[in-house]
Amino acid sequence: MHQITVFITDDHYMVIEGIRSLLQHEDEIELIGYASNAASCLAFLKQQQPDVILMDISMPDKSGIELCKEVKEKYPMIQILGLSTFDQKSFVMKMMENGATGYLLKNATKKELSQAIHMAYEGKKYLSHDASDALKSAMKDKSSMPFITRREKEVLKLIADGFTNVEIAKKLFISTSTVDTHRKSLLFKFNMKNTASLVRFITQNGLIDD
Repeated sequence: MHQITVFITDDHYMVIEGIRSLLQHEDEIELIGYASNAASCLAFLKQQQPDVILMDISMPDKSGIELCKEVKEKYPMIQILGLSTFDQKSFVMKMMENGATGYLLKNATKKELSQAIHMAYEGKKYLSHDASDALKSAMKDKSSMPFITRREKEVLKLIADGFTNVEIAKKLFISTSTVDTHRKSLLFKFNMKNTASLVRFITQNGLIDD
């Protein structure tokens, strides 16, 4: 079985040692290194790319939010989990907007950390409970909620209800190609890789009223 390779970027040695301790007996996870700043992280990635990076939000030379964007642009296959003591919606939103696969707080349990790493490796988004609540609050805030048209909202509701493109087209009296266009637009606006992720996010965060 392939071991999931993990790299930590955090400027607090105690945090690194704490994560190392939590993961040392995880047979399916291998910690291959760590960096205490953005420059060291980028230097390491030139030589070796891990499957998952646990990335601190606050570092001395560059914010994790900026570093996340840079890493995803250079190494799109690497999955990034934001790691922070902060659960403010602005931090969560910006990390996710910049390509992070998930967001963990530093008080995460061993079980939660392992689950987040496995989900990230599979390309599935993972948010800690507190981060999810913060993101839900942000998405319900009109100032941060992606603007969607009335038709997109109708399509979104039907997607969440499990209808196919053909079924949605019949219900709304539009072509299947138009439905597909709306679907792709929604994936882009919510920064989701696929429809399954979009539906999961909609369901978990209650974005569509019954």
